[in-house]
Amino acid sequence: MAYNELLANRVREALIDFPDVEEKKMFKGITFMVDGKMCVSVSGDELMCRVDPMLTDEILERNGCRAMIHSGKIMKGFVYVDQSVLKNTAEFDYFINLCKAYNKVAKAAKSKKKA
Repeated sequence: MAYNELLANRVREALIDFPDVEEKKMFKGITFMVDGKMCVSVSGDELMCRVDPMLTDEILERNGCRAMIHSGKIMKGFVYVDQSVLKNTAEFDYFINLCKAYNKVAKAAKSKKKA
């Protein structure tokens, strides 16, 4: 599970003001859970952003963005952003702010019951 530690540290700094942040190893990297909900992940040299599903198509038009595809389907509300785009602080902030904004209204995943 190799991921860009410098990028992960930038995410940590961006989420410093949130009291309930948990890090979990998921999505071939590190996922940042805010208030018990997946907010953003660092996977390899990319951010995987959880955003408003209504914005997915608009975001995918931006340079360095690609869709999250699961079982052959585009997963609305999830986009990958290449680190080359994120070197620009304004671009990094843009994507992190999208994640933070959606986290406020996102629903948490249902808990799986243990057998």
